[in-house]
Amino acid sequence: MFYICILFGRRCSVHANMKDFGLVSIVTASYNSAGFIAETIESIIAQTYTNWELLICDDFSTDNTVQIIQDYAEKDSRIRLFVLSKNSGAGVSRNKAISESKGNYIAFCDSDDRWKPYKLEKQLEYMEEKKCQVCYSSYLLCKEENNSLCGVVFCAPKYTYRNICHNGSIGFSTCIYKTTNIGRILLPSMRKRQDWALKILLIKNGGTAYGIREPLVYYRVRSNSLSRKKLTLIKYNIQVYREILNYGWLHAWLVFLFCFTPRQIVHNWKVRLENLFLSRKKLAKL
Repeated sequence: MFYICILFGRRCSVHANMKDFGLVSIVTASYNSAGFIAETIESIIAQTYTNWELLICDDFSTDNTVQIIQDYAEKDSRIRLFVLSKNSGAGVSRNKAISESKGNYIAFCDSDDRWKPYKLEKQLEYMEEKKCQVCYSSYLLCKEENNSLCGVVFCAPKYTYRNICHNGSIGFSTCIYKTTNIGRILLPSMRKRQDWALKILLIKNGGTAYGIREPLVYYRVRSNSLSRKKLTLIKYNIQVYREILNYGWLHAWLVFLFCFTPRQIVHNWKVRLENLFLSRKKLAKL
């Protein structure tokens, strides 16, 4: 089997009897990620499911992020790098990678996050079992400076279109969707919250999304993360309701204040309570 794979220019899975679900295109947007991008790439190279391509689009980094990615791309033909001519935002970077993708599936991994080795394998098998087009999972939280675990976010078992419009809590680096059924859906052209808008579009077009409770991703908690500046995101939440869901101004603000915000508060407290009595030893077993 190994020699057959070599003849066809593909790598064999470490599991000889693993089903080939087709090519998975992994989309990563990078910007000044020199401190983390190598770990991200290494976690993808370590996947037990090996029929993938990694498309990294750099958003005009000013550090040596591009050189690090190029070094990996030279060693592994499955890794492709694209560099934007000006800083344009994560949405533009991701769309460039999606437009260049060839896979039956598209998965996302942020440039400072990491995957567990069997992440793709488990999700692909689960998607076939559930006959679903969109899948996600729980994820572990780790500290920016040393990767030590500091929490976990357990996902909801499923998200309907109604759910996702009122709660954007699916971890983006856990998401994967099937292109053969719903096509290659691009992120809307907005500077922030385009990841939540994409989840809305994916579930609108692909039906209910299903989650794996086991954490399959390590999410790096960064002090300067855009997603952590909640107040600055309010106008972009309203923009999603206005431009993606076509709500009027009053409708958008009412839904944000009385549907989205209460659900987000409940979600945040639920995460805090779940982590309150979790020891580092318990976290390590997840």
